Amino acid sequence: MAERAALRKLLRQKRQALSATEQQSASVQLEQQLIQLPQIQAAKTIAVYLANDGEIDLTRFCHWCWHHDKQLCLPVLHPFSKHHLLFLNYQPNSPMHRNRFGIFEPELAAPQVVPLEQLDTILLPLVGFDGDANRLGMGGGFYDRTLAHWQLQRHVNAALIGVAHDCQQVPELPIASWDVPLDIIVTPSTYHRAL
Repeated sequence: MAERAALRKLLRQKRQALSATEQQSASVQLEQQLIQLPQIQAAKTIAVYLANDGEIDLTRFCHWCWHHDKQLCLPVLHPFSKHHLLFLNYQPNSPMHRNRFGIFEPELAAPQVVPLEQLDTILLPLVGFDGDANRLGMGGGFYDRTLAHWQLQRHVNAALIGVAHDCQQVPELPIASWDVPLDIIVTPSTYHRAL
């Protein structure tokens, strides 16, 4: 755990150190990488996130999705199930508020909840990754807890795609038993597929 915490600190500093120009360039390049993926081309409903803490920005990709009639969803902190997420429909005019971490999310409204079973692709933010598509998150375990039960039930074959800056790659990540494996990690310059 100490090794993961130290890695988290180092890699968060790396992505936070990127200039506004570097962040913008990464966002443009990432959009081009994502829209070429068969999983994105085929998807009707895609879960995205709003960048925070130096994460790579998906705004351009979101606009591409809306232009191509893809339904987008954003994660929302689950109001009753601690350390879990719900996914809500996300439109350019969705009413938003900041959650307890200061991250914008749609205002919770039951008709806007999209069941996990309806998601074709989930784009996950991450702090670090390795060449085998292993993901190191922020440490809260929200995605891992939310997706673990869902994967065990095998209700869905949605693609799990991590997205990150190239500088967030490390030679090898220490893996924990609760880490949900990803299918692929996409950066502005390349793809890393799970073995």
